[in-house]
Amino acid sequence: MPSTTDKYDNFKSGYVAIVGVPNAGKSTLLNRMLGEKISITSKKPQTTRNRILGVMHRPGAQLVFIDTPGIFEAKDTLNLRIVDTAISAIGDADMILFVLDVANPDPTSEYFLVQRLQKHDSPVILALNKIDLIEKPTLLKIIEKWSTEYYFDVIVPISATEGTQIEQLVSAMESFLPPGPPYFPEDAVTDLTERFIAAEMIRESVFRLTGEEIPYATAVTVDSFTEEKNGKLVKIEASIHIERASQKGIIIGKEGSKLKRIGTESRKKIERMLETKVFLKLFVKVQKNWRKDTRALRRFGY
Repeated sequence: MPSTTDKYDNFKSGYVAIVGVPNAGKSTLLNRMLGEKISITSKKPQTTRNRILGVMHRPGAQLVFIDTPGIFEAKDTLNLRIVDTAISAIGDADMILFVLDVANPDPTSEYFLVQRLQKHDSPVILALNKIDLIEKPTLLKIIEKWSTEYYFDVIVPISATEGTQIEQLVSAMESFLPPGPPYFPEDAVTDLTERFIAAEMIRESVFRLTGEEIPYATAVTVDSFTEEKNGKLVKIEASIHIERASQKGIIIGKEGSKLKRIGTESRKKIERMLETKVFLKLFVKVQKNWRKDTRALRRFGY
C-alpha cells in the first residue's frame, strides 16, 4: 500500500494572494474559480473587508486563494486596518494574482499597488479583468502597456463575470505552484464558518440595497445561530450596526420596508448556502463612530 508521501510525490500546492484596487472584481473571480459563493460582491468599492480563504482542488494540485480587500491609500482607522490586512497577505503567499479592471482603470491606486508588488520575489500573475466591457484594440494596447512598463510572469485577459479564460488563468497559476502536499482535505472549500458567511451575506445585502454612506457605516454581527428540527431549520438573529441615529431610519425604511428587503434577500442567500430553511431576525443598533473606535473594530472582527 503506497504511503501518503508517495501519493503526493508529484503534487503541487500553495497560497495565492488575490490583490487589486477596490472594485477590480477579485471576489467575483474567486467565486467563479471555486464555483461557489464564499466572498460577497457588490458594485460599490471596498465591499470586502476581511481576508477570505478559498480552496481549489485540481487533479495534481491544490490552490489556496486569499481574497483580499482592495488596496488604496487609506486614511481613517477602519480603512488603514483593511489595507494592512491586504498587504500582509502578499507576504504570506507563494504567488500573487494581481486583478486589474481594464474597463475602469484607476492609475494612481494601480501604481501604488504595483510598487509594493515589485518588492516581493513571489511570481506575480496579472489578470486583466472585465475584457467583455472593452473593444479588442483597446485590450491590445493595455496588454502592451503592462507588458512593457512592469515585469509580470504571465498576463491573462479574463472576464470573471462571463467566465472567459478562467481555465487558462488557473492553469497558468498551477504551473507556478511549488511542490508539496495539500493543505486542506478534498471536501474543503473555505476555512470560514457558516456564521461568518451569513454575517457577510447580510452585509452584502446592505451594500446592494442602500446608498451613500450607509454601506460603509455598517457592520454586521450574528448574535445567535441555532439548528432546529434535526437541521431542517436554522434560526439566526443578527445585528446591523450603524454609526449615527439618523442612519437608523434610512436602513429600516418606511414602515420597515427597507429592513424587510434586506432580510428577505439575505435569508434567500443564506438558505442557498446552508441548503435548508432559515428564519432570520434582524436588529438595527447604533454604535457611535465605530469605524474610529479600536475596541469596536476588534469586536466586529476588523
